[in-house]
Amino acid sequence: MTKACFHCTLPIPAGTSFSVEVEGKPREVCCIGCQAAATTIAGAGLTQFYAHRQPVGDAALQPRCLDFTVYDDPASSRQFVTSVNANEHGAIVYIGDLYCPACIWLVDQVLTGLPGVIDVTANAATRRMAIRWEPEQLSFSALLTAIAELGFVPEPVIPGQEHTAATQDYRGAIKRLLVAGIFGMQSMMFAVGLYAGDFYGQAAAQASLLKWASLLVTIPILLVASRPFFRGAWIGLKLRQPGMDVPVALAISIAFAASVWATVTGQGEVYFDSVAMFVFLLSLSRFIEMRARHTTDNRAQALAAMLPMTAARHCDGHVESVPVAALQVDDEIFLQSDDVVAVDGIVMRGELTLDEHLLTGESRPVIRHAGDRVLAGARVVDGSGVFQATAVGAATHLGEMARLIEKAQHDRSGVQLLADRIASLFVMAVIGLATVCGAFWWIAAPDRTLEIVLAILIVACPCALSLATPTTLASAAGSLTRQHFLLIQARLLHVLRPGALIVFDKTGTLTRAQPRVTDTECYAPDAAVTSSDVLKIAAALEAGSVHVLAEAFRRYRDPAVLCDVPAVSVVGSGVQGSIGGNLYRMGNWAFVTDGLAVDSPPPAAGHARATTVYLADRQQVLARFSVCDEVRSDAVSVVAQLRDAGFDLAIASGDQTAVVAEVAQELGISTFRGGMTPADKLAFIEDARQQGRSVVMVGDGVNDAPVLAAADASVAIANGAPLARASADGLLLGQALAPLYTLAQVAAASRRVIAQSLIWAATYNFIAILFAACGWVAPWMAAIGMSLSSILVVANALRVRDVSREQQADHAPLAEEVVV
Repeated sequence: MTKACFHCTLPIPAGTSFSVEVEGKPREVCCIGCQAAATTIAGAGLTQFYAHRQPVGDAALQPRCLDFTVYDDPASSRQFVTSVNANEHGAIVYIGDLYCPACIWLVDQVLTGLPGVIDVTANAATRRMAIRWEPEQLSFSALLTAIAELGFVPEPVIPGQEHTAATQDYRGAIKRLLVAGIFGMQSMMFAVGLYAGDFYGQAAAQASLLKWASLLVTIPILLVASRPFFRGAWIGLKLRQPGMDVPVALAISIAFAASVWATVTGQGEVYFDSVAMFVFLLSLSRFIEMRARHTTDNRAQALAAMLPMTAARHCDGHVESVPVAALQVDDEIFLQSDDVVAVDGIVMRGELTLDEHLLTGESRPVIRHAGDRVLAGARVVDGSGVFQATAVGAATHLGEMARLIEKAQHDRSGVQLLADRIASLFVMAVIGLATVCGAFWWIAAPDRTLEIVLAILIVACPCALSLATPTTLASAAGSLTRQHFLLIQARLLHVLRPGALIVFDKTGTLTRAQPRVTDTECYAPDAAVTSSDVLKIAAALEAGSVHVLAEAFRRYRDPAVLCDVPAVSVVGSGVQGSIGGNLYRMGNWAFVTDGLAVDSPPPAAGHARATTVYLADRQQVLARFSVCDEVRSDAVSVVAQLRDAGFDLAIASGDQTAVVAEVAQELGISTFRGGMTPADKLAFIEDARQQGRSVVMVGDGVNDAPVLAAADASVAIANGAPLARASADGLLLGQALAPLYTLAQVAAASRRVIAQSLIWAATYNFIAILFAACGWVAPWMAAIGMSLSSILVVANALRVRDVSREQQADHAPLAEEVVV
């Protein structure tokens, strides 16, 4: 008799002699890999794994010895590893061999026990693990090796190019739907023969043959198509949170078991056709819901698929083709027509016409000169030039967008959580009601008991109740993405309702984020220091800044004038850095003159809406710059639309009060404040909230990050500061503000649709349960009713996708929605 390996459960080959001591007993294993894995598990004190694990035959854990040290090379790991901060790295790892909860438990326990691991989050549906660790204590290869020593093969994935659950869900759902449909049709054909026999007479042998045939074709439906229902029911019961799969699994099990009994004994009715119809219709409704959920236009993943595999690196006067993974920060990359930008950077030489519509929503090509930013994923329409890489791999704007989308896909709104809790309680109530009704009918009409209990369990399945909120939110997110807005947290849809206060930052939010220096006045006592010189110093200080005004100085960048170390941003004030051993400050007057013996600031000149920025060294103020940033072209119309829709509007800006006042007057916003520090903005937000008002903050810069986090909900500009994007509930992906009004429209429509669907689901379930308890609904009728109810809820949710275009075409105001 062939022995099974203690670790992987596969047969031990003849002539093999490997063993390991586990819990004080020698255990035979099939290979040195299993021996190493079992030794690791036992040495870590995690032998409970073997108590939880279920043998899975050929899909068992098969240890593999792989060398992961290549991932410690910065050039190789850059595209997989994200630097959250100096002391924390993060990565997503795909583990295709995670077949059971015990496997997930084991990997989680081993990794969290390693020194330096901060957090491990596993997603069983996608077989991915998000891991955060301290790079000084633990290398990436050590993490991957720890997983491999347990018998799994970890695959680091690039953000935006993950093994997505969408493809796996789709293939699995199609397979289950085909099995349920094909074998269900056969079951229905045999059922027609049985029904005809009841009317016209039928020999007992023929009826028995049809019943046995129905049993055979229903078995694949039970084993394949019904598997998600049984798995979901088991997980719900194990976690003591029964969901909608519990009554489904009960109904299928009871109907199938009773039918098998009737087939074997020749007594009673069979319900194989009801089982087949129920499983097929429920699988169909869930397939429709899944397709609706996966229709969200995942811009970041689409762009990631477009990125080139190689890039033309400009080095020592010649161009060489290198893998994108080998690119490093400060590398110079050559671009020409039809090239796709592989990494983020700044144009050094030449002029490029870029197509950025998938990145920013801008339909027309844009021209980038020396000093302008370029983003990974943009395509060169015309021109050629050289740009210097500023971010590569997972650190690019595109990589960050992919992580934000991943975060959005795991978000669950408060309404959805409430609906899930109600559904869980509802399930327990339904099971109790089915038990009571079954006892009643057992006394009143025993022959109808099984039929009525089945009808109650099927018709009362709270599928529609559970689908109402997530399907609507997925539809809303898809609609918004097509309108160049990325929804990250669903709470934004709940907070953004008429009567809420929308607070705008000015620079880079209401303005175009394309500033230019309109006037330069040099105060340097040395006549040799010209306006060109102070502009180069300013460009060097602003080189690493993400503030919108920094863009105005990039075109003056000179490779010969660089900071000794990267300049430091002082939130709300400016930047400071050392160039050639001299310390410079650039920002507002109070900041640059701190410690200097100077009088009041000189009068500003230039455009009336210009922002004044000063440059100083340790001794004196060197220059004054006037930076002008025009108001966005659609800002006036969007502000008017929001105001007419019932929102209160305000501007809170760190810019000079006079500049803010002029912008506010042009836009028709009566409430505004200028010269605000981040602390002032926080106080402004908190004061509004203490008055009982819901606050939505719209901003773009690092100065706005604390305020974005403190508001009830927030929106950030996608090309703004990374910290601001991380704090926001939604992102404006393009250069226009119009998606803000679209967001308000979709928010109102989604709340209205969720309310409609929940009311319908509750009403349908209440009436249908009463009818089923009275014996007026057959199991097959219950299956049709339940499925049609779910499909109706999904179809209602899909209406959100077109609401923005319909309302924009009609210029309709926001309708007052039902409040849930």
